[in-house]
Amino acid sequence: MKTLIFILTLLTILSLDSSAQKSTNTSTYTSLDTKNCKTLESSTEESGSYRGRCAGFGGYKLDVLEGDIRQTINVIAPNKKSFELNLWTVVSSAFSSVGQKAEWRVSRKTPKALIVRFNASENPEDSSKITSYLVVAKITKSEVCVTDIIKPSSNQNAQAQKLADVATTKLCLKTD
Repeated sequence: MKTLIFILTLLTILSLDSSAQKSTNTSTYTSLDTKNCKTLESSTEESGSYRGRCAGFGGYKLDVLEGDIRQTINVIAPNKKSFELNLWTVVSSAFSSVGQKAEWRVSRKTPKALIVRFNASENPEDSSKITSYLVVAKITKSEVCVTDIIKPSSNQNAQAQKLADVATTKLCLKTD
C-alpha cells in the first residue's frame, strides 16, 4: 500500500512538472480588415494594388500588400525595419488573400510569433475552391520570417499555436 501511494505521489509530481513546462504564451488579436487599416497606397490600374498599415502589438505594425489579386504581409518592427513575409512565394503563388485578423503569440508582453490565415485559390479547374492555410512567423529582434505552413485540418488552430510557441527556435522557410 505504501508503495502504491509513493508511486501515485511521484506520478502527480511528474505531471505537475510537465504541465509547468508548457507554454506560457498567450494570444492577442489585431485586425487586418482594410476598413481598420490606414491606406498608404492604392491604385486601380490594371489588376490594382494596395498597401495598408494595420495596428499590431508590442510596437509592431503590419502592412497588407496586394497586387495582381495576391496578398502578403510585411511586419514593421518598432525600429521601423520592414520584414517581408513573402506569403505569395513562400506559401502559394496562386490568387490569394489574407484573413481578417492576426494572432500574436505573446510572452511577457513581447510578441514571439505571428499567426495569419492565407487563403489561396490553387485549383485551376475551379477558382472558387480555396485552400485556407495558417501561416506561422517567428518574431525576434533580428528577423521575422515564416517558419511553418499548416494545411487545413480539424486541429489547425491548435497546431498553429503549438508551432508558434517554438517558432523562435526554427529556421526560416525559403522562398520558391
